Amino acid sequence: MPELDLLTLGLLVLAGLAAGWVDAVVGGGGLIQLPALLLTPGISPIQALATNKLASIMGTSVSSITFYRRVQPDLTTAAPAALAALAGACGGAALASLIPGSALRPIIVVVLVGVLVLVLARPQLGALTDLRWEGNKHRVVAAIVGLTIGLYDGLLGPGTGTFLVLALVGILGYAFLPASAIAKIVNFATNLGALIFFVPNGHVLWSLGLIVGTANLVGGYIGARMAISKGSGFVRVVLLVVVSVLIVRLGWEVVRTW
Repeated sequence: MPELDLLTLGLLVLAGLAAGWVDAVVGGGGLIQLPALLLTPGISPIQALATNKLASIMGTSVSSITFYRRVQPDLTTAAPAALAALAGACGGAALASLIPGSALRPIIVVVLVGVLVLVLARPQLGALTDLRWEGNKHRVVAAIVGLTIGLYDGLLGPGTGTFLVLALVGILGYAFLPASAIAKIVNFATNLGALIFFVPNGHVLWSLGLIVGTANLVGGYIGARMAISKGSGFVRVVLLVVVSVLIVRLGWEVVRTW
C-alpha cells in the first residue's frame, strides 16, 4: 500500500461509503469508488481495479445478507444467475486483454439511453412482480442474464449492479425491490469471479482494500435498510439517477476517444 496522507485516505473512505450505499440500493457504486482509486497517487490502474473488487465484495456481502433476511429473494433465480455470473466474470476478465472497452462503450451508451426512455415512459415498470416464465425456463433465462452481465463486469465493469436490476425487472419481470435483492447476490458472485483472476496475480492492495471495503460495508448496510424501508419506488428513482450518470460518464469516454 502506498503512503497516503490523511486527507486522501479520508476521501477514499467517503467514496467507499457512498459507493456501498449506491450499490446496495440499485448498483453502480463503482462509478464513485473506482475513479477515486484510479486517481490515488502511487496506484496502477490494474491495482485500482483489483482493490475496487475487494472493497466492493465486502459491501455486497453485507447488503446481500441484509436483503436476504428482510426481503427473502427468490434463490431459484439468484443461484443459477450467480453461478453463471461467476463464470462470466472470470471469462470477461480474461477477454479484457483481447477486446478493448472502447469498442463496447458506444453500444452500452445506446442501450442505457433506451433503458432510461423505457423506465421514464413506463412508470409502472417494476412496481409489482409479474414473472414472465416459471420452472426450468425461468432458471435458464436467469442463468443467461447472469452469464451475460458477468462477462460485462469482467470485461468493462461500470454499472454492473444497475444492469442486473434492469435485466431482472425488464426481462424476468421482478419489481425493483426484489430485483435489487437478487442483484446483490449475483453482484457478489461477479466480484468474486474477478478476484479469482486478480488475487493470484498479486494485484490487490489488501490494506487499502480492507479500509475502503469497511466503509463500503457500512454504506451497503445503510443502503439496503433504506431500500427495504422505502420500497420499489425509491429504488426506481435512484436507478434513474444512476443510469443518467452512467450515460454521461460512458458517453464522455466515447466522445473523448474519437
